[in-house]
Amino acid sequence: MDKILRIDVSGQEVKAREEALGQYAGLGGRGLTSTLIAKEVPADCHPLGPENKLVIAPGLLSGTAAVNSGRLSVGCKSPLTGGIKEANAGGQGAQVLARLGYAAIVLEGARQNEDLYVLRLSKDGVKIEKDNDLKMFTNYQLMDRFIGEYQKNGSMLSIGPAGEMRMANSTVAVTDPEGRPTRHAGRGGVGAVMGSKGIKCIILDGTGTKARQPQDPEGFKKANRLFGEGLKKHPVTGEGLPAYGTNVLTNIINEAGGYPTYNFKTGQFVGAEKISGEAQAELESKRGGNPTHGCHRGCVIRCSGVYVDKDGNYLTKQPEYETVWAHGGNCAISDLDVIAQLDRLDDDFGLDTIEMGATIGVAMEAGLLEFGDGERAIELVKEVGEGTPLGRILGSGAAVTAKAFGMEKAPVVKGQALPAYDPRAVKGIGVTYATSPMGGDHTAGYAVAANIMKVGGDVDPLKPQGQAELSRNLQIATAVVDSTGMCLFVAFPVLDQPETFQAMIDLVNTCYGLKLDTNDVTELGKKILKTERDFNKAAGFTVQDDRLPRYFKREALDPHATVFDVPDAELDQVFNW
Repeated sequence: MDKILRIDVSGQEVKAREEALGQYAGLGGRGLTSTLIAKEVPADCHPLGPENKLVIAPGLLSGTAAVNSGRLSVGCKSPLTGGIKEANAGGQGAQVLARLGYAAIVLEGARQNEDLYVLRLSKDGVKIEKDNDLKMFTNYQLMDRFIGEYQKNGSMLSIGPAGEMRMANSTVAVTDPEGRPTRHAGRGGVGAVMGSKGIKCIILDGTGTKARQPQDPEGFKKANRLFGEGLKKHPVTGEGLPAYGTNVLTNIINEAGGYPTYNFKTGQFVGAEKISGEAQAELESKRGGNPTHGCHRGCVIRCSGVYVDKDGNYLTKQPEYETVWAHGGNCAISDLDVIAQLDRLDDDFGLDTIEMGATIGVAMEAGLLEFGDGERAIELVKEVGEGTPLGRILGSGAAVTAKAFGMEKAPVVKGQALPAYDPRAVKGIGVTYATSPMGGDHTAGYAVAANIMKVGGDVDPLKPQGQAELSRNLQIATAVVDSTGMCLFVAFPVLDQPETFQAMIDLVNTCYGLKLDTNDVTELGKKILKTERDFNKAAGFTVQDDRLPRYFKREALDPHATVFDVPDAELDQVFNW
């Protein structure tokens, strides 16, 4: 993993060139995407203009035998937030790309026409082919066309119609072990930037490649064994997630009163039990689906799953907690089959389920449809995929939709929709929403762990005290995890088990021949965050962008009757380390 592949779309022919890592040596995943964007993209450029770039980077440990190391980072200046963006995806892409020797693919230059291109990467080199027959193909249609090329030994990265139409809510899809486009770099509109470069899909063929070898094979093997054992013995990663998937959180967060319902009006949903992880797993098993599945080879947590319809036919991946909330509880929809159909449409068109569900919630409050109307919600998502005038508005995200219909209540930060935890009842995650360089994003610093699950500490979710420090520490740690290629869920055992944390550091050290310690890891996280915040500042962001919408301070949330009351002064101190 010692080279960067640059794809220049600015000429009459799209051209590829390889170069050494150079100034980006030692970086991977989010650390590489954010550093390259900060160095090479003007912060004040238009996200869909020629100066922006899309960077696709596996993590530092991707392509090795390290368990759970298959996460892929996709970075750019975000069409949704206007700031720096790293969107993260599972699937097979990171492992194959790393085994092919690439630390990153960079899409750059000024597109000359409306042609579409397919990139093919293998051990034999790079091939670029114009293929305008693919215009407006959905992700599953692309799968049907190309699965024979990549299913056995590779992966496909692609955009659906949303990315092709450059919608601010558009994703880059990554295929799972079965070749299905079910894993998405979802947040921030990264698919629109890929669409702006005219790249419809990237087919990775790993035939003839081998796993990357560490510099200290025996030390690496030992660290990997200890790390895997730590994941398996933790109750979250070893029991809850494999049994019920991420949707195991529905009953937990609903009971805690932090489950946003009716467009963030209340903190509990009366139909939560019907769409919980427990109910979902039972239904999947009964129909012949599977609640336990790995999104990439080498995953030992296996929190993904397979959702089938009433006749036992594959419909979609097991909808994640965020998806079930966004299209379910937030919209007062308590039918798992409707939610699964919406998930399938989002994946097919290339839409972020969080942003799309939050947008439908805003549309419901605006009166476009009634809360609970699943069939009309399906029709609206189809309009987005078709690019109708209304679909174009909805495909621009929750903030634009609220503005179009004259509403204050857009649950967004920096233009990006908030995920499935109300910041008035889970205040640590509220700090992360407000201050993360990425916009409203739970994965940037998952304070739910300590606030609700009591993992890595115990900070009262309903009180403002200690929330800023909690978020700060988690944002630093997350930036590092995102750089390794590790799944974010490894944070649960890492936070609770010192030996598992050390094993993760040892994996990096033995892989690269380094001697990093805890302080070095912390400094890396701080450096990444500073790079991202400096970019946003140059793009025009101020401390006023590190705030939740005012109505979260003004309107109390039932059942606890709480508002978001972490002082602004504390928000402003999150990055003063």
